[in-house]
Amino acid sequence: MTVPTKIAISKVYNFTQASIYKKYKNFFFVLLIISIFIALSVPLANFTSDVTKNYERIDFRNLKNLPLVKLTNSVSIVTPRNSQCTHWDCFNIYRCGHTGHDRIAVYVYPLRKYVDEHGVPATEHLSKEYYYLLNTVIKSKYYTANPEEACIFIPSIDTLNQDRLRLNLTSRALSSLPYWRGGENHLIFNMVAGSTPDFSTVVELDVGKAIIAGAGFDTYSFRERFDISLPVFSLMGKSAAVKDTLYERSWLVTSSQLNVDPYFLTELQKLRYHHHDYLLILDACHRHRYTQRCDIETGKTFEYPQVLKESIFCLVFRGERMGQFVLLEAMAANCIPVIVADGHVMPFRNIIDWKRFSVFIMESHLSTLMDVLNNISDKRIRQMQQNLLYIYQKYFSSMKNIVMTTLDILQDRVYPHLGKTYDELNLKPDEINNNPLFFPMTSPKSHGFSAVILTYDRVESLFTLIERLSKVPSLMKIIVVWNNQRKSPPPLSEFPKIQKPVNVIRTHANKLSNRFYPYKEIETEAVLHIDDDIVMLTSDEVEFAYEVWREFPDRIVGFPSRTHIWDNVTQMWKYESEWTNEISMVLTGAAFLHKYWSFLYTNYMPVEVKDWVDEHMNCEDIAMNFLVANITNKPPIKVTPRKKFKCPECASNEMLSADLGHMVERSQCISRFEKAFGRMPLKSVEFRADPVLFKDPFPEKLKRFNDIGSL
Repeated sequence: MTVPTKIAISKVYNFTQASIYKKYKNFFFVLLIISIFIALSVPLANFTSDVTKNYERIDFRNLKNLPLVKLTNSVSIVTPRNSQCTHWDCFNIYRCGHTGHDRIAVYVYPLRKYVDEHGVPATEHLSKEYYYLLNTVIKSKYYTANPEEACIFIPSIDTLNQDRLRLNLTSRALSSLPYWRGGENHLIFNMVAGSTPDFSTVVELDVGKAIIAGAGFDTYSFRERFDISLPVFSLMGKSAAVKDTLYERSWLVTSSQLNVDPYFLTELQKLRYHHHDYLLILDACHRHRYTQRCDIETGKTFEYPQVLKESIFCLVFRGERMGQFVLLEAMAANCIPVIVADGHVMPFRNIIDWKRFSVFIMESHLSTLMDVLNNISDKRIRQMQQNLLYIYQKYFSSMKNIVMTTLDILQDRVYPHLGKTYDELNLKPDEINNNPLFFPMTSPKSHGFSAVILTYDRVESLFTLIERLSKVPSLMKIIVVWNNQRKSPPPLSEFPKIQKPVNVIRTHANKLSNRFYPYKEIETEAVLHIDDDIVMLTSDEVEFAYEVWREFPDRIVGFPSRTHIWDNVTQMWKYESEWTNEISMVLTGAAFLHKYWSFLYTNYMPVEVKDWVDEHMNCEDIAMNFLVANITNKPPIKVTPRKKFKCPECASNEMLSADLGHMVERSQCISRFEKAFGRMPLKSVEFRADPVLFKDPFPEKLKRFNDIGSL
């Protein structure tokens, strides 16, 4: 009787579970159907409402038969330009962000022909430059055909050249735009402002709160962080554009600008008298031939703007208008601009560092021109030319680049958290300092460092070094890399008795690269790589170097420094160990590095570099300097004044550097590594780090680092 009872209970239990499962299954199924219906109905409703509106897109196919808009005196009320506007009180940020992504939406008004009561147009026909401008906006990622979701509005009225405008009628045409609202969130482009005799530095239109992207601003008319300063675009620049900086240049400086102020011309002629072979002064040969210039003294004819490629520097003066065509023409020819225009707001100055590739001279100091230019080193000139080439190609080489840069600036204003950094805006991609280790922040609380000592068989020197390092407060561990396969290291019982752990690692081959292997015994981020003969460093020196490394953890921070120089005779790089005003390497015989660099050296260093180092038993420290500089684009940091690092107890024949061929090989290393890396990444620097109170006549009790040592 018990068996059937158990069977019956089992059946009832299974039936109950199945019922519950079926019940909840139906519930979740219905819930899923409702959720799908809701998810589909919302975008469908939006789509239905959107298709009912036919947004008019710009059509460039029929520019001669545009719809007419007749303007009367009662059509609209114009609002004068608000000279006090800022981004915070004249720009409506709440019009942005309606597109569902962090990007401004730019609307371009449909093309219209605006005329007065008598049929006279407000502007002339659409210029080629403004056509390129509008076409760039429409094809950009920022464009929207829906004015309701727009953040920025651009009129299709060509306002680039004030000389082509009927100012009052054009102002009324702007005010008649359906979304004008006193100019709020509107962007007006202008490159030629003002008219005779006053030549205003800003276009004389009644634009209310509109943003003006214009050329020729001075510091009085420019509304900081609101307006955008543009260059005067020149189609002539393309005919002189260069693709590299290798041009041989005959002249130091050239003045090719037309209609130069008589004061400037007089000063230039005085300079020409004393610097006849270095200064070229050009003027128009014929009134209507812009492509020719003549030497004002000899009358010799030069083709323009090709002549700019023959000069290192090109003068850019303030003319009747602040903005001048010659600026972009000089930049295209890779001729370093010398700006003589007090108060001129340089194009895109909020994002571009003009001092990286141009020279500024005050108008009253024009007489010092040749002295200033002659004091610029050849190395600095090459850097400026390279920077100029990059900036011109990125921002100024076409109307498209100018327009997109303008929109990018507005994008970064509206969404500053997504904005580009100084390095991203001004440096070439291979120059950007990306720290691969940390976010930029204050260094973390100290975790100490591990000392990695590379040794072969100098036991006495090794023990002395261990005793000295044990006195450094931040030392956490000592790792001895025993690089001698023919001889066993001393037993740990013979090592100095210190309070810090000591690990001995025996290598399988005698290679200098063994010092950079990422051993699992290294538990700290900071690693002091040190040779067994560097016994002269004091505890204060090592501790101070570690503190400096904590502030610059992506750099090589250490003691022995060297530099590299270019030998014009051999046309090769040379390793220089003499004391100079510059350093570009810190040798890893005594230097702090982040352990990440050991990982990169072991796993990602070019094979030909590692093989050469191991075969020649040389240059592993140079290779590490190449590796770090190639990634960070930063120089190393030398600490403390000590320059001599010879071991007093070591026999000279025990040292690798005692071999005369050692120094020759190190010069060969630099040239070989440059080819392996595809460039010369080493950066020179002219400073070192010393304690704040170093050499100050303070009591020792007030100094944290007393024993910094001697030379």
